[in-house]
Amino acid sequence: MKYRFANEGKPLVTGWDLGGAHLKMAQSHNGKIVSAKILKTPLWLGVDQLREALRELGPLSAENNFNVFTMTGELSDTFASRDAGVAGLLDLIQQEFGTENTLIYAGRAGFCDVGSARSLGSDIASANWHATALLSAKLANTGLFVDMGSTTTDILAFKDAELTNLGYSDAERLLTGELVYTGFARSALIGIAGLVPVRGRMTPLMNEYFANTADLGRILGTLDEADDKYPSADRQAKSAAGSIARLARMVGRDGADLNENEWIDIARWFSEHQLRMIHDGAFRVACNLSSDRMAPVVGAGIGRPQIKELAKRLERPYLDFGSLIPAREEARDDASKAAPAAAVALLGSMHLQGA
Repeated sequence: MKYRFANEGKPLVTGWDLGGAHLKMAQSHNGKIVSAKILKTPLWLGVDQLREALRELGPLSAENNFNVFTMTGELSDTFASRDAGVAGLLDLIQQEFGTENTLIYAGRAGFCDVGSARSLGSDIASANWHATALLSAKLANTGLFVDMGSTTTDILAFKDAELTNLGYSDAERLLTGELVYTGFARSALIGIAGLVPVRGRMTPLMNEYFANTADLGRILGTLDEADDKYPSADRQAKSAAGSIARLARMVGRDGADLNENEWIDIARWFSEHQLRMIHDGAFRVACNLSSDRMAPVVGAGIGRPQIKELAKRLERPYLDFGSLIPAREEARDDASKAAPAAAVALLGSMHLQGA
């Protein structure tokens, strides 16, 4: 396919990551990220949630704008299957953006137009990790890419500017350690541990969604409140005291039963346990880097406080995705949080220029 911008200089390229809980968007101009945003999109309530978020952003098509897409929202229980989800999201893309200046990122199959994408469902489904890790490989040559979002953590090794992933689908990556289903904001605490020490005694947790990982970050001071876009588990205050009250319910207590420092210690224990889960996956994946101890951990996502600790555990230097990519200084942090959107925007720009 011949793109009409190919010989007209570098176009404005907008990268989109259509997720089941969030919509991520990043814009690249002259091969540099100039802005990035994340919007709440509870896709399990229907595709219109995503459609409304898109329209909040204003005109989606412009004369000099190319739109490039990746997705994970096909996993939403709005859809009967992954294939149905990919097809449904492609329908939405076609309806809202048209097809003339639209590209779909098909991971290992590269970029394609909307029509061709309809036969590449298994390549397109949840391939956002591929975009971020591939761009990191192109820019950093050798390292370990880790993207911790609100719900999941992707861990990919790359060497000599090539990905060395052992899995591709979610099912395969769960087995290889390249996908760890824990995140920095939306993960239920019962998914991290079944027992927690309370005043020296290992205490079983309530099997309820009383608290999540955003509560841990809030108590420990590691959460940027803007990154927690959903209501708290009890729909009460998003404050340290509110988070302590929710954490207390997990062990059958009220917040007043222990002092604040004791609750901070319990939150710290949960955070440590989550970090061990990620470390287990990263330790396995890092074997693909052989003995190169100076290969960095490239960190992306809202969970970078955890990834920085992971780099220390692995005794590797830490490199922020936002500082690695070409971006305006004021856009680097947002671009790192919306890394898949930034990655497809930059990869799309390279693709349009034949790079």
